Amino acid sequence: MRVIVGMSGASGVIYGIRMLEMLAEDDTIETHLVMSNAARMNIGIETPFSADHVEALASEVHGFKNIAASIASGSFQVDAMVVAPCSMKTLSGIVNAYSDNLLTRAAEVTLKERRPLVLMPRETPLHAGHTRLMHEATLMGAIVAPPMPAFYNAPQTVDDIVNHSVGRVLDLIGVTTDVVNRWSGPTGPAASSD
Repeated sequence: MRVIVGMSGASGVIYGIRMLEMLAEDDTIETHLVMSNAARMNIGIETPFSADHVEALASEVHGFKNIAASIASGSFQVDAMVVAPCSMKTLSGIVNAYSDNLLTRAAEVTLKERRPLVLMPRETPLHAGHTRLMHEATLMGAIVAPPMPAFYNAPQTVDDIVNHSVGRVLDLIGVTTDVVNRWSGPTGPAASSD
């Protein structure tokens, strides 16, 4: 399996990092990483990692402005692409086919080739322009999956929340992990309520 991971400049780069970590555990998955300059900056601001460390998690790394990269062409076969996190600027570029960088170009190619594209927009609160872009992305075939925490799985740490969100996104592209605490119905007093 071949997966493109795009990381743009929104807060929440940990989602992209954790995704790369999980995908790296499966040697049958080849990952192609493209990061914006703002994503590289946010890695240093939001995590204890360096951009070099994050790049080392991927099978192949592509320069943000390298429009000649393999992932810029539909003839280069991939199984899916995830943008984690997805800034509103990147979302706008994808929806409006404004491919002035490799991240938006790879996403555009993913859509035009009818391959799964999952976007993890990380912004709040949302104004009408944001929700319009998410609506249009969905109409174009993208899956919009904001990293919203689930609480039925009784998370104990921030890592639990991040892992669950990333695991659910990986479900969407056909990658099963053991980090998702899957719902199997209520237990205890809730099980007997109407």
